[in-house]
Amino acid sequence: MNRSDDPYALTLDALEERVNKCTKCPLSETRTHVVFGEGDPHADLMLVGEGPGEVEDNTGHPFVGPAGHKLDDVLSSVGISRAEIYITNVVKCRPPGNRVPTKKEMEACSPYLEAQIALVNPKLIITLGNTPTQWLVPGAGGITHIHGSFIPWRGGIEIVPMFHPSYLLRNPSRSKGSPKYLTWMDIKKVRKWLDDNGRQRDSDRL
Repeated sequence: MNRSDDPYALTLDALEERVNKCTKCPLSETRTHVVFGEGDPHADLMLVGEGPGEVEDNTGHPFVGPAGHKLDDVLSSVGISRAEIYITNVVKCRPPGNRVPTKKEMEACSPYLEAQIALVNPKLIITLGNTPTQWLVPGAGGITHIHGSFIPWRGGIEIVPMFHPSYLLRNPSRSKGSPKYLTWMDIKKVRKWLDDNGRQRDSDRL
């Protein structure tokens, strides 16, 4: 492989240009926009979702629809802003009807996600829902059992699975033990971890 063909050898901007032209799987035929990802290129915290939805496909930006607004609420509840994280998805094009991406589609996009992780080099990755959790940590178990766990991963990175914000929209109860309540517990763990271990100290932002 030539260096010019290696996604790991690119900057995030150059990688995004390449992904915008990608036709490696059939999702490229139905997309409106590629949704590459965005945020702080040196973030301690990276969020990985499943794939773009309709609003994201229309705008080219990740997590800007109803689920994205719910995610913003979750993050802001512990003083985390979009400006200090990096957020992306396993696949960069919307699966028709918002279905779960197939294994072949995720395999086609995997080098891009791996390159994003390598270039951002976060200390902590939140996987939102079962799909990204199982993709990055095969055999990790269902999200209802492992959410909020800190799973050691490659290169000293830790992964924390959390419920996808769309799941929270479908389960609005805030009662103890509900998905919203558990997510509140999980994001507080993430906040404490970042305060104790992050490269950046964010106490002045709280």
